Amino acid sequence: MNQHYSDNRKINPVEKKGLKNLLSNDLDNQIEIGPTNLAVTEWMKVGLELPNLQKMREYRWERLVKHIVERDYGGVLLFDPLNIRYATDSTNMQIWNMHNPFRAVLICSDGFMVIWDYKNSPFLSNFNPLVKEQRFGADLFYFARGDKANIAADKFSNEIRILLKEHAGENKRLAVDKILVNGLKALESQGLEIFEGEELTEKARSIKGKDEIKAMRCASVACENSVYLMENFAREKVPSGNISENEIWSVLHAENIKRGGEWIETRLLASGPRTNPWFQECGPRITRNNEIIAFDTDLVGCYGICVDISRTWWIGDKKPRSDMIYAMQHAYEHIVTNMAMLKPGVSMEDLTHNSHRLDQKFQKGKYGVLMHGVGLCDEWPSINYPDGFQKGAYDYPLEEGMVMCVEVLASPEGGDFSIKLEDQVLITAEGYENLTKYPFDPRLMDKG
Repeated sequence: MNQHYSDNRKINPVEKKGLKNLLSNDLDNQIEIGPTNLAVTEWMKVGLELPNLQKMREYRWERLVKHIVERDYGGVLLFDPLNIRYATDSTNMQIWNMHNPFRAVLICSDGFMVIWDYKNSPFLSNFNPLVKEQRFGADLFYFARGDKANIAADKFSNEIRILLKEHAGENKRLAVDKILVNGLKALESQGLEIFEGEELTEKARSIKGKDEIKAMRCASVACENSVYLMENFAREKVPSGNISENEIWSVLHAENIKRGGEWIETRLLASGPRTNPWFQECGPRITRNNEIIAFDTDLVGCYGICVDISRTWWIGDKKPRSDMIYAMQHAYEHIVTNMAMLKPGVSMEDLTHNSHRLDQKFQKGKYGVLMHGVGLCDEWPSINYPDGFQKGAYDYPLEEGMVMCVEVLASPEGGDFSIKLEDQVLITAEGYENLTKYPFDPRLMDKG
């Protein structure tokens, strides 16, 4: 049953060629979300090649089917909105869907793919003929179904059983990524054997195809252009003494949306003493001259690609303190040293044990991970510091096509500041390529 289901339809029959068509508004009812004129114009100026979305979708579908077949599953059932985005390249109220799971996708071992979407919105995935059917009825959460949610779960699970029978034969092994308890029980009552789906999707998503890499390059430029505008705003406005952290952070949100980006997963921007301890999200505090501002983008940008970078700025007319300069230089040394280890074949365990060692005064407040994968969001793998290492959790080598975020938090225990840095790095056949071009603050580096 592992022959792929196929038909003669082609992906996205509306062909777009050249800058003129890319920038046109002729397709008023176009469903596919994507970059704006502003983003495309910026990419053209720096010579970026746009991704072929048809090929990107095919690549992702092939990755998922490959991993299904390798594990001898009949299919994989997806509820995670980002896994659904990966499988279908379609969206529907992504943030709301994260806590009200109304969408689901089933991919069978023969490649047949079905989406359950919000009622009356199946058209949102019609642009991608890899999605063979659009249905509704996967909303199994209590708010939507009340005390009859079990009935909806039984109906939905029966549909899954029938589809697997049609496209996977007698194979009742089904991987599932995230599912409510009532849905899990209903699937098991159908005689299906349930397996961990996140392992499958994380492994599939970890190796980026060439068009995904093109999309990430575009998203990175769009993100960095947005960050430049946020920095310019901060440097212009902070000395006046009446600009809040929230107002600075709002610039990044606005500029991301202007370029066709989608959302930002956190609010990690802080100023002055609020940077230590880290993970205080931005608030109404008025930023002050001659203070540090640190942030982590955690940005879901153009094409749904995550750009996860961090920088720390000194804003003021005075020179930063010597302990701040030292922390900045030490943090920079940390990420460039760890980045230098990246290449295909290096074990994830070796990345942990051979990593740069932070000074003792930064140990207690150090970041949760040395580095992590990234794609549509933070993804597998997660590389821990030696004191967080667990044998057997990540017994794998790096592979060409992975993208890793290498980061550091230099946060002195009991201090009044932190330095947060992070770059996004592609694993290449020769080693690595740093996709992040945003400069480090020269004054904190003691170069300005």
